[in-house]
Amino acid sequence: MLTIHDLTHVLAVLNAATLVVLVYAYSRIRAGDRDGHRRAMMVAIAIGAAFLAVYLYYHAFAGLAKFGGVGVIRPIYFTLLAVHVVMAAIVAVLVPITLWNALKGRFAVHRRFARVTYPSWVFVAVSGLVVYVMAVHLYPLAS
Repeated sequence: MLTIHDLTHVLAVLNAATLVVLVYAYSRIRAGDRDGHRRAMMVAIAIGAAFLAVYLYYHAFAGLAKFGGVGVIRPIYFTLLAVHVVMAAIVAVLVPITLWNALKGRFAVHRRFARVTYPSWVFVAVSGLVVYVMAVHLYPLAS
C-alpha cells in the first residue's frame, strides 16, 4: 500500500512518462505522422491529468515539500522551484488552449501555440524531475 509520502515517487514517474511521450509526440509530428502525434498527445494529456490529480491530493494531505539543503544550494533550489511553479501554471493554461485549437481543426493557431507550449511543458517536466531529485534524494530534510 502506498503512503502519502510515496506519492512523490509516483509524481516523478508520471513526470518522466510525460516527458518521454512529449518527445515521442514531437518526433511524430516532425515525421509528418499526424495520427501518431495526435495519439501521443492524448496520452501526454491523460498522464498530465493524472499527475495533476495526484499532485493536488498529495499537497492537500502532505503539505508543502521540505528541502534539507543548506548553504548556496538553498537559493538555487528555491529559484528553480519558483520558476518551475510559475511555468507549470502557464503550461496549465497553454495546454488546453493548444489542444482546443487542434480539436477545432485550427492548425495554424495550434502550431503557433504549440511552439510555446511544447518547450514550456518539456521545461516543466524536466525541472520537476530536478526538483524531485534535489528535494527527495540529494537534500532530504533530516527527520
